[in-house]
Amino acid sequence: MIAALDIAGEEPRAANAAPAIDARAVDKRFGGTHALKAVDMRVEAGTIHALVGENGAGKSTFLGVIAGRVTPSGGTVAIHGETYVFGHPRYARGLGIASIYQELTIVPALSAQANVFLGQPLSRYGLLSESAMRERFGELCRMLQVNIPADALAGSLSVADQQMLEIMRGIQSNARLILFDEPTTALAPPEREALFRVMRQLRAENRTMMIVSHNLDEVLALADTVTVFRDGNVIETSPRERWTKADLVRAMIGHDLAQRAPRDRRGTGHKTPLLEAKDIHLPAALEGISFKLAEGEILGIGGLVGSGRTSLLRCLAGLEPLAIGRLSVAGKEIRLPRTPREALAAGLALVPEDRKSQGLVLDLSAMENIALTSFAQVSRLGVISDRAMRAAARRVVGKFGFAESRLDTTVRDLSGGNQQKILLSKWHYRRPRILLVDEPTRGIDVGAKEEILATIRELADEGLSIVIVSSELEEVVAVADRVIVLSEGQLVAELDGESRPVDVNGILAAAFGVAH
Repeated sequence: MIAALDIAGEEPRAANAAPAIDARAVDKRFGGTHALKAVDMRVEAGTIHALVGENGAGKSTFLGVIAGRVTPSGGTVAIHGETYVFGHPRYARGLGIASIYQELTIVPALSAQANVFLGQPLSRYGLLSESAMRERFGELCRMLQVNIPADALAGSLSVADQQMLEIMRGIQSNARLILFDEPTTALAPPEREALFRVMRQLRAENRTMMIVSHNLDEVLALADTVTVFRDGNVIETSPRERWTKADLVRAMIGHDLAQRAPRDRRGTGHKTPLLEAKDIHLPAALEGISFKLAEGEILGIGGLVGSGRTSLLRCLAGLEPLAIGRLSVAGKEIRLPRTPREALAAGLALVPEDRKSQGLVLDLSAMENIALTSFAQVSRLGVISDRAMRAAARRVVGKFGFAESRLDTTVRDLSGGNQQKILLSKWHYRRPRILLVDEPTRGIDVGAKEEILATIRELADEGLSIVIVSSELEEVVAVADRVIVLSEGQLVAELDGESRPVDVNGILAAAFGVAH
């Protein structure tokens, strides 16, 4: 819960004469898409400047221009008074610009330590110094309050730990200007608090930070200045004190956001269970987890990063062959799935937290991604019918607010919110009995979040049983009928709305092992 975090800090230093960023009439077109429309922006040195807006509003494109990844169609940018040469990330690094992306740039086959010092190794007497890098890696871990083994392969780490490696790499660069693209989407409250503390420290050192975030509570608590983008335009840039959360939403989407109705939690936990998980173990991750899930129930899993939330979903989805335990689906005892195919045969499907590498085929169209889960439904005599595939896709995407006109669009070219809608649509098309949803709103804007959460509730009302994990504990509380809380691989509490209320404070208290 962001409100509970200690993220109020000292005031920024006085701005230098030359701003960190002085952008004038920056324009960008991608084919027929006008992504940036003559954007003017001034970012003072030694401040934290937030960019907010819906997916596709232009904020990440602007961040890409400053990072050197995107060459604008027109306009100029000066960095600390020096005219910027576009489209050269190495040149950007030479100017003291570091970028931390939501889409991870980790090298999976390298160690955690090697990823942090990639392109910026420490040396002594002209030779690489493993000891100096090991010592500095430990300092960075302590600074961010994480426990990541230096020699662990980066590809074996959780998404949250990989995100922390990205952040550590950016801090290690000693950049004067650090660009953060959704840095906290995979982080639990303690990790966020540690990051915010480091950001305050960097600001006190007169370093400048630009952050793109969909978490408006974070923005209001952390930023000095906020710029709102909509449809490629800068709607307004004002000091943080000028904004409220409602003002930001109104500026982002052009109207007020509909209020989310409270979840009706009347007795779902007393229904006959559709799924019973019994004594689930996974070496070094889970110890004897047991729970029940009723038909049409949404069960939330709360806990901190590393508590075992994602590991539990992966066990149920057949992605952890070393896991042991028993399952009962609709009263029938089955072995714990060893493969995703076994899980699907039992009626369980997973919406993974990393949609790009685990959930979607980026170079296929939206329509093809949906049909991938069951080509049998759209083929005859072994031949896939494009007409049947399009008709099937149309039937499911409307529920998630995805435009039918974009069904032929390559998934790689969709916004994060629309990619997530396709990921959910493909499993709605397959129609499993139990949907395991990991971080359903990670990295998407406030409007798309509300659409997705509302649709998840609709699916449960139609009888689908859902298990949901989200680092945004407020979302878990909003949609779940019950919540089980994990800590260090153990189930430590169940909040059922009757004996124990389903609220954020209750989840955090159980996760930290304190009375509530």
